[in-house]
Amino acid sequence: MKKENGQMVMVPLFQSQENIAGKISIEPLQGKKIEHNGVKVELLGQIEMYFDRGNFYDFTSLVRELDVPGDIYERKTYPFEFSTVEMPYETYSGVNVRLRYVLKVTVSRNYGGSIVEYQDFMVRNYSPPPSINNSIKMEVGIEDCLHIEFEYNKSKYHLKDVIIGKIYFLLVRIKIKNMDLEIRRRESTGSGANTHVETETLAKYELMDGAPVRGESIPIRLFLSPYELTPTHRNINNKFSVKYYLNLVLVDEEDRRYFKQQEITIYRLQDS
Repeated sequence: MKKENGQMVMVPLFQSQENIAGKISIEPLQGKKIEHNGVKVELLGQIEMYFDRGNFYDFTSLVRELDVPGDIYERKTYPFEFSTVEMPYETYSGVNVRLRYVLKVTVSRNYGGSIVEYQDFMVRNYSPPPSINNSIKMEVGIEDCLHIEFEYNKSKYHLKDVIIGKIYFLLVRIKIKNMDLEIRRRESTGSGANTHVETETLAKYELMDGAPVRGESIPIRLFLSPYELTPTHRNINNKFSVKYYLNLVLVDEEDRRYFKQQEITIYRLQDS
């Protein structure tokens, strides 16, 4: 997992409905004791908008009380368990929003402030292959100048899938210089008048260099595994969405751009 300072760290990985269990050890400094008003561990699922940094919105909050008020004189270990935890959303770190899961341990104290420690963990959820997965067929054109048909083999792809398709030129009266297929991610945050949309081009794949002629057909094979994609996230807790689009771009000799984009759904397939 990439931390905010860009550093990569190893964190535990879970999926929804798993048990999250472990041990928490508290050890006073040599010759000291910790007076406390109780020890607890919380499991939090949080969404943070970057325009509202530091303000976390909790969509999951579970707590376990580990100790009653008292003193700790030596290392003390508390086992804890949260069973079959509902974690419907995946960990996500985007341009304007992040969704994170943490364990938060609090040793409550009257003086000197409470002691609080955090441990991040990640959640990934898997989907079975969709029962219905229609192909995408579209026609795009400029009247009397250009008419093309394109077809992609399906509309839903897993993260390591291959997009297979073809483009067929029915009418070409403008001089096409090149043609690219792009994968775009569109992240929208907020709602109503405060919606903020950020679009990134994650992949650019050259389909053709040079002028096509009428009747020509161009095959498409685009492997998704090299790109850092996430599953499609639709309206996560009314806070944000992440959608993916295939964008077909044609450029003519006068550098005019023609494009047609089509939404695709991306899901995480359970590794066999």
